[in-house]
Amino acid sequence: MTLEADYAVRIVGCLTQAARRCDAAYLAEQTQVPLRFSLKILRKLVQDGVVVSYKGARGGYCLARPASEITLRQVLEAVEGPYVLSRCQRDEGCCPQMHSCRFSAIYAEISELVREKLDAHTFAELCSCSANQQKCDSTT
Repeated sequence: MTLEADYAVRIVGCLTQAARRCDAAYLAEQTQVPLRFSLKILRKLVQDGVVVSYKGARGGYCLARPASEITLRQVLEAVEGPYVLSRCQRDEGCCPQMHSCRFSAIYAEISELVREKLDAHTFAELCSCSANQQKCDSTT
């Protein structure tokens, strides 16, 4: 897991626990993630539909949907792309023996097991929130 993915998990966890709209400075302070890095991560989370951003004096960020519907995998993949154990499972950086590689099948199997496990955990569960917690109210 990259540092960026770790930070993304912290930020979504903070938004889950806050259950309200939060500005980037607050999120950076609460998660101890540098503000510039927080903004970069928040852009990716917004682009991937995990977080919603609001502009203006009452702007900020909140979860795009209930925490019970946001999985650990969704957050990690929002910043890192699809989870794979080895770079050989992606098109770029592949070794010349890709189609005859004896490790390819086991890497794919392990990757799928990890993806399933990451999908099994929601932020409502991880942050001990009510499974029925709703996304933030746009008027808050």
